[in-house]
Amino acid sequence: MRNPVTSEVEWVGILPFRRKKADETTELNQLLSRARSGDESARNQLLKDYIPFVAKCASQATGRYIRRGQDDEFSVALTAFNEAIERYDMDRGASFLGFADTVIKRRLIDYFRSKQANQKDLPLSDFEIEDDEENVINYVEIQKSVEEHRKQVESDARREEIIRFAMMLSDFEITMDELVDISPKHQDARENAIEVAKVIASQQDLSDYLLTKRSLPLKSLMNHVQVSRKTIERQRKYIIAASLILIGDFEMLQDYIV
Repeated sequence: MRNPVTSEVEWVGILPFRRKKADETTELNQLLSRARSGDESARNQLLKDYIPFVAKCASQATGRYIRRGQDDEFSVALTAFNEAIERYDMDRGASFLGFADTVIKRRLIDYFRSKQANQKDLPLSDFEIEDDEENVINYVEIQKSVEEHRKQVESDARREEIIRFAMMLSDFEITMDELVDISPKHQDARENAIEVAKVIASQQDLSDYLLTKRSLPLKSLMNHVQVSRKTIERQRKYIIAASLILIGDFEMLQDYIV
């Protein structure tokens, strides 16, 4: 298969894509015929002209906005479009764009499956329907693959955050196991500790003190909170941990305390 990424394919925009009119369909078929005969300029022209269509198909399959240069799904979809050029049978009279849409969705399914550690356990769905081009599309399978991929990405990101967080805690001589044991048992106590942590994270001088001195800025902190010094000292490690989550780049962990 030829490489679909060429220097001539430089523009991308995701706009509503309309069906080609008769004259445009004729031009499309002419480009297809030339591309399948080995005309690289015709192939590149197709790849360039139909980038919005490729992006639209990928966005519909994944259920989210797909952008060139930022989402791997776009590269998969563009490669699939190039594959469709190779495989399209012009003698059948079926719509090329309908055929290309089918190839793109199937290759995205393959891509999502390849990202799963338990891909062999993915069940095949029996819910297949024909689209308006009489191509069989399994939308349930597509959505399941997208969802499994999303869960795996989130799981990997959460694991990476926890590892970084554990390393940061070690600088304060706090372990993850210890953090579980020292977490306040009562909800109001946890909420009070988190409020103190939010104050630390919101004040540059307080957060700088915490990160440089590896301890709570107790003296300065008392001017900003209503919690007693004794309570803060008792919850010291938990407040430090919560502060680090709020200060650091821990987007997923922050969901648990914000």
